[in-house]
Amino acid sequence: MAHPVTPYNSVTAKSEQVADMFDNIAHRYDFLNQLLSLGIHKGWRKKAVRLLEGVPHRFILDIATGTGDLAIEALKLKPEKITGVDISEGMLKMGREKLKKMNLEDRIELKKGNSENLPFSDNSFDAITVGFGVRNFEHLEAGLSSMFRVLKPGGTAVILEFSRPRVFPVKQVYSFYFRRVCPFIGRIFSKDNRAYTYLNESVTAFPDGADFLKIMRKSGFSECTELPLSFGIATIYTGKK
Repeated sequence: MAHPVTPYNSVTAKSEQVADMFDNIAHRYDFLNQLLSLGIHKGWRKKAVRLLEGVPHRFILDIATGTGDLAIEALKLKPEKITGVDISEGMLKMGREKLKKMNLEDRIELKKGNSENLPFSDNSFDAITVGFGVRNFEHLEAGLSSMFRVLKPGGTAVILEFSRPRVFPVKQVYSFYFRRVCPFIGRIFSKDNRAYTYLNESVTAFPDGADFLKIMRKSGFSECTELPLSFGIATIYTGKK
């Protein structure tokens, strides 16, 4: 079995390393997201949320919520409540500050939680969203199975994640940007030498496309689909319970 890609050269569990990494970069995360993606990530999130339109969603769970951007976007669905969970207390702190400034504290609740052991009862949520988080799961299938457990029958999971473009010249430009440019800029602004190198390594190691759909089905999901975005730089995956 291949050794999992982790942020740091440490004997601690991947989940602990990921939490530490996001704690380290939380204060610059939103700024770097905007800078490194040139703002494209906002359109990706809008598309992900639009896939949930047309069906009432009273309770939504946003996993790996970070500073809450996807949860905030999901408010367009007019849910009764959105719960965001993340393993990084640093990211949650930034998210809570953002929600306070936007007067959204009564509509979105942010809690610390691990995707592989979600602190919720079975069949609790009408929809689940994940934005750029599943590749950080320590055990991918366990995390997806936990999501399936807390999703209500008939509910939908929408997962937005980076993928690897296969088309020339997007593949070559993307590879150079992720391997060279992102780590360089990330080191300057975040002061974490590994965070944005890990970004490229984790995307490269992630089983995207048909391979990920296969894992979703194995975890219990049905009617699984993929929607490549921006020439395959990112992909939206959906699955039903």
